Amino acid sequence: MSTRKIIILNGHPGQTSLNKSLADQYLQAAEKAGHEVRYHDLSQMQFDMDFGQGGYQNTKPLEVDLQNFVSDLQWAEHLVLTTPLWWGAFPAKLKGLFDRALLPGQAFDTRNTSALGLPAPMLSGKTARVLMTSDTPAWFLRLSYGNAIKKILSRQILGFVGIKPVRYTSFAPASEPKPGQVENWQKTVAELGRAAA
Repeated sequence: MSTRKIIILNGHPGQTSLNKSLADQYLQAAEKAGHEVRYHDLSQMQFDMDFGQGGYQNTKPLEVDLQNFVSDLQWAEHLVLTTPLWWGAFPAKLKGLFDRALLPGQAFDTRNTSALGLPAPMLSGKTARVLMTSDTPAWFLRLSYGNAIKKILSRQILGFVGIKPVRYTSFAPASEPKPGQVENWQKTVAELGRAAA
């Protein structure tokens, strides 16, 4: 098996969480299998979440944590993102990271557009795995909500900048798992880490 360059982003803003546990499991298994891994923990990252005026002229300078994240994302071949499902979406700080870090000139090229006027993605050739925790079962998320969060992440954020395919592994119910369930989830994530999947 060939080794891969992997960036892991624990997208939970809390100091401790199931998401952090899953990110750590993936990290340990991937490194043990010989993959190169760079790890970012949203709870430890310091940056202004507010993009500001909403234009791309005179944007705020990126803080060190965002600069490092962007550099590692450009370096990586595979992105692993852990995120909880909160109110049908992801945490505000994670959205703030996307708003601030995925900018023209480093994530997409507004000077090079398609026939539809869409900017050319600049992070093509990378894949992603989203490890999503929630209390909503995956089947209910699909039937009742049309997998809205998955469509946003896959198409409007990661896919927009060229990261695809985006694959998902869901873990529910996260707040009250059955006995032994977390351990089984950690084994699943470790297998993904070994395979860099």
